[in-house]
Amino acid sequence: MASWIPTVAAVGMAIGPPLVYVDQAVSIVRKKDSTGFSRDVCAILLIANITRCFFWLGDHFELALLMQSILMIIAQLALLYICVRYRPRVSPENFGASSRPLSFWQWHTYAQYIEFLAGYILCSAILFLIFSRSELYVMILGFVALGLESTLPIPQLIR
Repeated sequence: MASWIPTVAAVGMAIGPPLVYVDQAVSIVRKKDSTGFSRDVCAILLIANITRCFFWLGDHFELALLMQSILMIIAQLALLYICVRYRPRVSPENFGASSRPLSFWQWHTYAQYIEFLAGYILCSAILFLIFSRSELYVMILGFVALGLESTLPIPQLIR
């Protein structure tokens, strides 16, 4: 077998999934409207992939999958920015009518999303520093990351 095939496969594995969301981003920018796309998808993928990065620190899995998580975080941050920028004028958060506690993930500005993610990363880092020697904790991180990502279709189904 050619030695370049595993490298190409690893690159494809790393960049393939994040590229799926490029079409969605282009569509939103072209229409200048994010109606029909749930920002909750970004929340699920951001939290799951950030958690997966912490899992990698405790249990080194394939490097291509770590790169996939990092690229997915970048892609979702960009998509979230586009969704906030092109949010429909008539939306629950514009009227303060969110049914979620603290209007979770229905905030007005991109900075509010970044503040939440920074807090999540900080809390995750502190917990990892405290519990990283625990095999159970590391396994729980992997389970949480995988479990969160498995809920990905739910926001689009609800919409």
